[in-house]
Amino acid sequence: MLAFPASAAEILDGPVPARVTEVIDGDTLAVEVRIWLGQDLSTRVRLAGVDAPELRGGCLEARALAKRAKRWLSNLVGGATVMLSDIQFGKYAGRIVARVATPGGRDLSTALIDAGLGRATPDGARADWCPASPATDR
Repeated sequence: MLAFPASAAEILDGPVPARVTEVIDGDTLAVEVRIWLGQDLSTRVRLAGVDAPELRGGCLEARALAKRAKRWLSNLVGGATVMLSDIQFGKYAGRIVARVATPGGRDLSTALIDAGLGRATPDGARADWCPASPATDR
């Protein structure tokens, strides 16, 4: 029997077509990928190189921006076939991290940043989306 051990450093270059089945939030998609004849795989994809605010963020401003980011992403790629590249394991089980491009070739991470709904995270570090001053709505 052949065995192909998974390595945390593994990267699948792609491109791999994937159908968006759900937009989870501003930087995470649920997709379905055909991995073999008649064999489809469902997984979640975190957009590489970008961070969007969380729907359960720590303040009203962050939650409102998170809803806008999710709507924006849904309008852009909801139900579409996107292309995944530079695919790697995510730090959470069952999720991958990848560059994702629209059917027209537009990089979603860059588009999210250009729309003011995400921040670049070249080193993977995330920052707080809430204002620095104390807020009463947290």
